Amino acid sequence: QKVSVEMLDHLEHLALVDFRDSEGVERLQKAIQFADQLQEVNTDGVEPMDSVLEDRCLYLREDDVTEGNCTKELLENAREKVEEYFVAPPGNIPLPKLEEQDTFLQGS
Repeated sequence: QKVSVEMLDHLEHLALVDFRDSEGVERLQKAIQFADQLQEVNTDGVEPMDSVLEDRCLYLREDDVTEGNCTKELLENAREKVEEYFVAPPGNIPLPKLEEQDTFLQGS
């Protein structure tokens, strides 16, 4: 299934992910293809569930801290960091409008 430029733009805005290269588009198309298999499952007469464990009572566990003082080790996993913080994708920053983008799909 081909991904339209409009759909790509919409997904980039939702996920704050850049799909402008062929690898990103290919990965997205494979994910859509994988998810499309769910359309083949017959769910007629199946009530929606709140949890896959509806037949059990779900208990919350206590949040007991058993370890600590491992900031240095945790920050070694960060791709990018500032001081002692992980750098996350920017939020609430407007992405360029579709007509301003030079996306991979516009050439196809």
